[in-house]
Amino acid sequence: MQTRTLKLIAVALAALFLTSTAFEPDAWARAGGSKSSGSRGSRTMSTPKRPDATQPSRPSAEQQKSQTAVTPPASMPQPSFGRSLLTAIAGGFIGSLIFGGLAHAMGGLGGFGGSGFGLIEILLIGGLLFFLFRMFRKKKQEEYAYQRRSYEPARQGSPVQDIPPVSAAPAYEPNEAEQGMSHIRTLDASFDEARFKEFATQTFFKIQGAWAGRDLATMGDLLTDEMRRIFQSDIEDLKSRKQINRLENIAMRNIAVGEAWQEGGQDYITVLFTANLLDYTVDETTGGVIAGSKADPVFFEEYWTFTRPVGNNVWKLSAISQT
Repeated sequence: MQTRTLKLIAVALAALFLTSTAFEPDAWARAGGSKSSGSRGSRTMSTPKRPDATQPSRPSAEQQKSQTAVTPPASMPQPSFGRSLLTAIAGGFIGSLIFGGLAHAMGGLGGFGGSGFGLIEILLIGGLLFFLFRMFRKKKQEEYAYQRRSYEPARQGSPVQDIPPVSAAPAYEPNEAEQGMSHIRTLDASFDEARFKEFATQTFFKIQGAWAGRDLATMGDLLTDEMRRIFQSDIEDLKSRKQINRLENIAMRNIAVGEAWQEGGQDYITVLFTANLLDYTVDETTGGVIAGSKADPVFFEEYWTFTRPVGNNVWKLSAISQT
C-alpha cells in the first residue's frame, strides 16, 4: 500500500515537472514575459477596465455646433412704404387706362367729368389697392412672427413646440476614462488624448525592440524604477538560459484608453493594446526555435499603465496587465 502511494506521488511530481518545463519558454514571450507585473497605484490588485465600446464617440466642435444651431426661416422681404404707394398708384393708373378705354367705348360713361377716369378716380383706385395690399402684408407678417417665435431657443423662455428635432444624434455623456483625462487636463492644459496614444504606441514598439535585443539601455527613460528592475531580471534569466525572444512583424490593431485617474500627486492612464506579431524563442547557440512559431502570428491584448507626476511631465510605463 505504501509502495503504491509513493508511486502515485512520484508520478504526480513528474507530471508537474514536465508541465512546468513544457510551458516555461512561453513565460518569456513578448516584453514583460506575458505576465502581469508592475504597479497601478491603488488599483494594482484590480483588473483594468475595458474601454467602453458602446459609448458614442465625442462629437467634434463642428458637429456640436451643427446639432445645436437652429436656422430660422428666411426673412421675408419688407417692402418700403414709398415703393408700396408707387405700386398702388401705378396699378390705379393702369386701371384708369383700361376702364377709361371702356368708358369711351360705351359712349362716355366715365368719371365725374363724364370723360373717363380722372386724377381723383386714379387716387381712389390706388388707395383701395394699397389698402388691400396692407391687409395682405399684415397677414404675412403675423405668420412670419409666429414662425419666428416657434424657432426661438429655449434659453429665451419660449420652448420649441410642434417643431421636429434638428438632429436625432444620441446625447453624449463623457465616460469615466474621459472624466479622468479631463481632471488630468486641469493641471496640464497641453494634454491631448490623441498625442498620448501616439506616445504610448511608440513606447510599445520601443520596449518590444529593447526586449528582443535584451538591452534596457535602448528603452531610455520610459520605465519606472520598479518596471526597470522587473525587465532587467527577466532579461538576465533569458541570458542565463541562452535564449533570445524574437519579435517580428508587429502590427498594432488598436489602442484605447480604459482608465484615467489621479492619486497621490500622480497621473495614471491605462490603455488596452490590441496587436499581433510573430513571437518565438530561439536557442542562442544553435539558433533553433524552442518555443513559438516563425510562421504563425500571435494575436493578443494587453493593458499598459503609464504614470507621471501631475502636470506637464514625462510619462513612464508602470505596469503591464494581462486581459
